[in-house]
Amino acid sequence: MKHADERLFAPIPPTELGLDSRMAEPWFKVSDDTLQLEGLCFDRTGHLYFVEVFGGTVFRLDPGTRKLDEVLKLAGQNPASVKIHKDGRLYIACLGDFKAGGLVIVNPDGSGKRTILQDYVVDDLVFDSEGGFYFTHFVGSPGDPSGGVFHVDPSEQVTPIAVNMAGPNGVALSKDERVLWITETNANRLHRIDLAADRKTIAPYGTSVPYYFTGYHGPDSCSIDADDNLYVAMYHQGRVMAFNRFGFPIGQFLIPGREQGHHLLTTHPMLVPGSTQLLICTNDPIGKNGSWIFSAQGYAQSHRSYQFQ
Repeated sequence: MKHADERLFAPIPPTELGLDSRMAEPWFKVSDDTLQLEGLCFDRTGHLYFVEVFGGTVFRLDPGTRKLDEVLKLAGQNPASVKIHKDGRLYIACLGDFKAGGLVIVNPDGSGKRTILQDYVVDDLVFDSEGGFYFTHFVGSPGDPSGGVFHVDPSEQVTPIAVNMAGPNGVALSKDERVLWITETNANRLHRIDLAADRKTIAPYGTSVPYYFTGYHGPDSCSIDADDNLYVAMYHQGRVMAFNRFGFPIGQFLIPGREQGHHLLTTHPMLVPGSTQLLICTNDPIGKNGSWIFSAQGYAQSHRSYQFQ
């Protein structure tokens, strides 16, 4: 029988009750306030970068000393994620006014600011090995599927990959760079796209929706590990789901207190480089317990991408 409080908030769907379930633990408290944390990303020195969406702050955390610094303030631009180019620059996806946003590019210390893609509501991105990247245009609804996923080459030429989507949010790229994962938040779907050799077009019969999610609100950001497993944060559900490289669910990570409505706004999972430690950022608007990063053990080592070589 389900816990009474759990039925009020985010009960685990019956089809997912049998999944391997791992309980996360508190790792770092970012703030007593309810901050919309997103975009966990490590640099080569092991520092952890992330953003607070509605306040516009880009943070840097030293995991060893637990010293938290503000790198940059992007007031009014609503940054949704931060990724680090192999040359060290920060690429900060911005939602803007949710009709037009852009991608802010800065040096690691926040200097040298430049903005591109201002006609897009950029929510997340993932780099390829040549210095280009894929990004999600986070607009659209089931009745107006106007969002999409695009590729940007090093010369900043934009190529559409998939369009007519309802709020595409998270994006991840397989180790061989031939499979693109997309979470479509407003349609509760997981997309698996097989890319052609040019990595800018879809291979014949290369699209599938291997998973339909259940419940409110939908899948958020995602990332992979060294075995090409995919980790997907479930927004408003206080958990992260894990899938194998073909999109079959293999497990889930639960935030403590979720049954009572605590820390339901899970947004982004990321493995610590060189380890199996999975970090998950979330906040607690119902329970008023602030904004945290939680930790759990993932299913494989972190993916050692070109970014860290």
